[in-house]
Amino acid sequence: MTFESWAAFTAASAALLIIPGPTVLLVVSYALGQGWRTVLPMTVGVALGDFTAMTLSMLGLGALLAASATLFTILKWVGAAYLVYLGIKLWRAGGTLEAAPRTDAVSAARMLGHAWLVTALNPKSITFFVAFLPAFLDPQADFLTQMLVFETTFLLLAFANAFGYALVATRARGFVANPRAIGVVNKVGGGLLIGAGAATVTFAGSRS
Repeated sequence: MTFESWAAFTAASAALLIIPGPTVLLVVSYALGQGWRTVLPMTVGVALGDFTAMTLSMLGLGALLAASATLFTILKWVGAAYLVYLGIKLWRAGGTLEAAPRTDAVSAARMLGHAWLVTALNPKSITFFVAFLPAFLDPQADFLTQMLVFETTFLLLAFANAFGYALVATRARGFVANPRAIGVVNKVGGGLLIGAGAATVTFAGSRS
């Protein structure tokens, strides 16, 4: 695994995480309705959920790599094209973030569990990682080392992203309701995704 591959993975992961999906909406909803007490349990739950989905995906990809290098290479190119597609789609997206405040009184443990369930048990999470990760994996390098590096990087980013959204929702509520601000986030993320997809295509082509 090269530094360039890790840097492209980091950029693509950061861009993907800031996209306001179900997990972000859940974090923002709790933060809007209940403030600071939701920040830590929600962010920990998100990180644990991503760890669950990503680990299952990586183990499946490891088995695929051992079974068929050709099929794995095809999946790498599909993953790179998927990043570019997501980037274009995000760039063209609007700037809305529909998150209604949650005011139901629940414990920190239940909030953590809710965030974990939404993040990990959504079938799209594992499917997404299966399409996303091969673009950055080097079939010639040690798989377990790459798994450790990529998972650690993604989980740190996932924790920071969830924490950031929760912090903004509690301190600057106008931001999450501002279409222009969310539109800027989408365009920055879309540009990073397109760049990461193009970079992984270049890396794949140079190693083939």
